[in-house]
Amino acid sequence: MTLYLNFRTGGVAGGIVTPYLLEGDGTVNPPAVRALTSWEAEDRVAGKNVLFGVHGFNVNYREGALSFGVLDAHLGLTDSDVFIGVLWPGDWWIPAVNYPFEGGDAMKCGRLLATFCSEYLAQAQSVSFVSHSLGARLVLEALVHLDRRARMVCLLAGAINNDCLLAEYAFANNMADQIFVLASHNDSVLRVAFQIGDPISNILDHDHGFFQKALGYDGPPSPAASPVVHPWQIPDRDNYGHGSYLPPADAARWVRVAGYIGRAFRGQLQPSPGPL
Repeated sequence: MTLYLNFRTGGVAGGIVTPYLLEGDGTVNPPAVRALTSWEAEDRVAGKNVLFGVHGFNVNYREGALSFGVLDAHLGLTDSDVFIGVLWPGDWWIPAVNYPFEGGDAMKCGRLLATFCSEYLAQAQSVSFVSHSLGARLVLEALVHLDRRARMVCLLAGAINNDCLLAEYAFANNMADQIFVLASHNDSVLRVAFQIGDPISNILDHDHGFFQKALGYDGPPSPAASPVVHPWQIPDRDNYGHGSYLPPADAARWVRVAGYIGRAFRGQLQPSPGPL
């Protein structure tokens, strides 16, 4: 049984609602989940090390539930841990055309996520986050509005400017014990599409410089200081594209990422050389 934090009003696109917890099986179609009461929500996380997973752009409700339902079983969590998949409306009926508008939605959901943590996770042992793609903006926005430090943050293929931890979200460095990044030069979405869509998004909601590389393509500017953890660049020979990080992508790749996330969450050493 997987926990989900739902921000959505519908299965595709739709508006943003005050988030609430769902519990059930997200691997079936349609997802077999039920909404939890407020006291059930607090009970599920009390005393636990909580790991939130946040999907990226252009992922509908069904796809997000499936991805996190499968990922949950591969993180190696113990009875002291709980994974919560975050389902937010970063998609639209026509793919891609809505990208310039979704940064604002990600930021709004991030602030609501921080409020949820304040209201329901007061008794949690710790809070951590892992994100994919545009989910990085949601996580970093939540991080700077939290009333507690996060134990771990892991940004996979971040569709956000690569100097975000030095400029726009510099305060996030004060709000996390460790920040992990995975980046790949084989990510054609971030190499090409990000360079087209991000400047348009920045015109609508100006919050960073124009025409910068993506965090998930080149990693943060070097040398990166603590709490950012080295290394972050996936070797080119491993051929990680934008969709390689989470299920239902090629299991040979996303299972390695799941292992990386699990080790980061548990505070274990990563294999060397290379992040994976």
